[in-house]
Amino acid sequence: MKSVFSRREFLVTSSAAAVAAGLGAGGWPAPAVAPSLRSPNDELRVACTGIRGRGRAHIDGLAAVPGVRVVALCDIDENVLAARAVEMESRSAVKPKRFVDYRRLMEDRQIDAVTIATPNHTHALVAIAAMEAGKDVYVEKPCSHNLWEGRQLVRAARQFRRVCLHGTQARSSPAVREAIRLLRAGLIGEVYLARGLGFQWHPSHGPVADEPAPSGVGYDLWLGPAPKRPFSRDRFHCHWRWHWDYGNGDLGNQGVHEIDLARWGLGVGLPTTIHAAGAQFMFDDGPPTREPLVALFEYPDERKMLVFEARPQSASHADSGPGHASAPGVTFYGTEGYVQVFYFGYRTLLGPKREPGPHAAGGPNEFERFVRAVRSRGAQDSGVEAQQGHLSAAVCHLGNIAYRLGRKVTFDPRSETFPGDPEANALLSREYRLPHVVLSPLARDAR
Repeated sequence: MKSVFSRREFLVTSSAAAVAAGLGAGGWPAPAVAPSLRSPNDELRVACTGIRGRGRAHIDGLAAVPGVRVVALCDIDENVLAARAVEMESRSAVKPKRFVDYRRLMEDRQIDAVTIATPNHTHALVAIAAMEAGKDVYVEKPCSHNLWEGRQLVRAARQFRRVCLHGTQARSSPAVREAIRLLRAGLIGEVYLARGLGFQWHPSHGPVADEPAPSGVGYDLWLGPAPKRPFSRDRFHCHWRWHWDYGNGDLGNQGVHEIDLARWGLGVGLPTTIHAAGAQFMFDDGPPTREPLVALFEYPDERKMLVFEARPQSASHADSGPGHASAPGVTFYGTEGYVQVFYFGYRTLLGPKREPGPHAAGGPNEFERFVRAVRSRGAQDSGVEAQQGHLSAAVCHLGNIAYRLGRKVTFDPRSETFPGDPEANALLSREYRLPHVVLSPLARDAR
């Protein structure tokens, strides 16, 4: 990581270090967790679930960490499962176990930890099952499909005393962590606004007819908690993100990264007032529209605001790279300047003349941090712990609820409900299709 320090940064370094010590790695004290299945010096045996896209990066990332072995793969698509297993065998001579049903994987007591990169609507379902089986978890963003099941994920991590980290990787970047330390230490004065911006190119593919599920695809398992309906490629693989039954739109796809950074820098949890606007951003039987989605989250007690804007594409790719005003990432505005955090680095502009200040760049190491947390069981090694993952995902869910209702909503962060608003409260959870039900730990105890 390359870092450039100014005189002003030097003056706040000592207070920044003190703030960082109080924050912990995830910005929230991690709970005490039970010992791992084996000695900290033993080989850590990990299974990866959902391995077509992001899960493939899980396999590669874990393979690069000393003392770790990916011993099992799980995917509802046997074609993907076979392809990844062959890749592993040809590269490392490791022959992983193969599972189509994640529930069978959880029965294997030789597996210490599970990483999850399935579609959003099964993230909490698989993660809670893993923790109940005594396995530590790394779950991709967002950790939940709705706000209620995110809270159950946190409760499960506490009850089963498991490490549960969230896949918003920016917090693992040394440069980004440096930016937040300086921000919290007062580099730009009082911070009052964080603006997140995300670009995702989503080409239209038009309506797609229903058809039989492809050979080797466990479609009922893929549907999981979602309602039963015929198979369609319009709702499968990456396209599921734009359907409420499975995904959370771009706010819960790309936006959760920016929301997590923004919350971290502002030092806030859940908002009390939420506004959202935009054209039809999800679609059922036709192509998505190309209008942006803008969500505004208000924190009146903290005197702060958080704004996120999703764009299907930028107006000019030339001005959307790191360091430009329209770069994807988060810009923090303060009384004495601003800090722009991008992937994976930051820059600062200070004072009325916008003079360049500290800047740095350095990529994340999320799988190394996950492995350290599993081995040490310590808060200091955590990435984005379950509580912080839940809060960041929940902010996205709140924005989607306001958007779907087409109006402002008022939220109580303590009860995690909308007081006196049954229409909004109905969207805090979902109807689960049996037997794929996310249960609270208390309900599991009563079985």
